[in-house]
Amino acid sequence: MSKALRWLLSLVVLIGTMSAAGATAGAATAAEPAPGTDIKDRILAIPGMSLIEEKPYTGYRFFVLNYTQPVDHRHPGKGTFKQRITLLHKDTNRPTVMFTSGYNVNTTPRRSEPTAIIDGNQVSVEYRFFTPSRPEPADWSKLDIWQAASDQHRLFTALKKVYAKKWLTTGGSKGGMTATYYERFYPRDMDGVVAYVAPNDVQNNEDSAYDRFLAGVGTAECRTKLNNVQREALIRRKQLAAIYTQYAADNGYTFTTVGSQDKAFEAVVLDYTWAFWQYSLLADCEAIPVAKTATDQQIWDSIDAISGFSFYTDQGLAPYTPYYYQAGTELGSPDIKQPHLKGLSRYGYQPPRNFVPRDIPMRFKPFVMDDVDHWVRDNAQRMMFVYGQNDPWGAEKFRVGKGARDSYVYVAPGANHGASVGALVADQKAAATASILKWAGVAPATVQQDEAKAKRLTAYDAKLDKRDIEREPSLRP
Repeated sequence: MSKALRWLLSLVVLIGTMSAAGATAGAATAAEPAPGTDIKDRILAIPGMSLIEEKPYTGYRFFVLNYTQPVDHRHPGKGTFKQRITLLHKDTNRPTVMFTSGYNVNTTPRRSEPTAIIDGNQVSVEYRFFTPSRPEPADWSKLDIWQAASDQHRLFTALKKVYAKKWLTTGGSKGGMTATYYERFYPRDMDGVVAYVAPNDVQNNEDSAYDRFLAGVGTAECRTKLNNVQREALIRRKQLAAIYTQYAADNGYTFTTVGSQDKAFEAVVLDYTWAFWQYSLLADCEAIPVAKTATDQQIWDSIDAISGFSFYTDQGLAPYTPYYYQAGTELGSPDIKQPHLKGLSRYGYQPPRNFVPRDIPMRFKPFVMDDVDHWVRDNAQRMMFVYGQNDPWGAEKFRVGKGARDSYVYVAPGANHGASVGALVADQKAAATASILKWAGVAPATVQQDEAKAKRLTAYDAKLDKRDIEREPSLRP
């Protein structure tokens, strides 16, 4: 990408940011409630904020809320929608974490790993266009990474008056991408970024890194076992198609979006090895059937458990339309070769266009990810990227270059798409934990003097700290 094109994109971003900031200032202005006012009343005093429900949780207040956002932050007068958010309130004197999965928001009390580390508040944000946070009617041209980052910026500006201490942003997978894009467009908002397993598909048409990864991940024995199940499923296409037909009829599944049951069947089968490494561990390979001696039902059951035959139905795809739209317009998507399926695959890896209803127009913008990648390498400050060694999405990571400051890329050994700071080797775990505590302004004096003594400030809570790994479509972040 030429310097001139990157300069032009940066100018467009700056103009949009200034426009959104002006809208934000007007929207967030409100009379401050009197000191001592209940936190719920303080939050609901923010213009555009409304309560859906409050749920009890020991030691916290937990609110499910709606926040009114412009459909278009460049033209805020042209309509609004309600964005669903949650607030896990600890104390206004504690730092706050802004979390997003990049998809729907979980309305059950949860805290992300950074929130647990710093003993803070957490604001969780549903990504625009995921229902119910979808404008009506839906103008899909307003679903892009800048508009979504502007949602976060506007929400942060409103809440900063209540939560005045340090702020971090975090998320996993598409949520990690979202946290990164937010920092790219609004680098002065957050005091630190912790992005987990964030894919960085810079060149959408050059995906050999994924092929090389899949050729070397795990052990040769496990890779062969998985590949053989894939091959056997396509060899037994007729027999498994009969099972699929009955399965679809029993569940009322249809295949209008992808085009046919056969295309959906193959899409699920081709996801199988990627999905295994994304969500499973090497030890799980023991449960994979031996293809040649397995029954049709055993082949079906293994593929269904790992990549899911319901997914490429109309009913399975519908909740993910916003993701596939973004993959086909800005984010990009891997196109892996899988040579062991040569002569058996009819369609290869199908593009995102195949998974979005045809009445929604799409046009890919190849410069968007390139811009973010260059910005992170040259400008990252207080940014942390955590990847899993065996996660295919880590084949194309974010990198930090000479222009970056206090920024790091870590890889958790043996980990999958659920990689965490807690899964890092001991010295890296301590260093990463110390960075998060320092960025949040809550590092104890002992940690300031010796990072090796860094540890989370909260005790483990089995319910609150449950890892809700977004069960996204396989081969999708």
